[in-house]
Amino acid sequence: MNINATLLGEFIALFALIMGTVCYYLGRRKTQIPVLAGMLGVVLSIIPPFGLVYLVVLVLKKDVGSTSAAVSG
Repeated sequence: MNINATLLGEFIALFALIMGTVCYYLGRRKTQIPVLAGMLGVVLSIIPPFGLVYLVVLVLKKDVGSTSAAVSG
């Protein structure tokens, strides 16, 4: 079975853009620097398993707002 390099590159680029967007929106709730979270999601998504692991880490991380509210309240 032959793998078309152009199709593989397009898949990785599309996957990186989608993961960057999802990581940015999760980063808005879960981190103090959402742009960095999104960029790290794009970079790690070049190798898709790393991108998925990073996404799971963001999903399992506690919200920034809930931890600061628990401390002040």
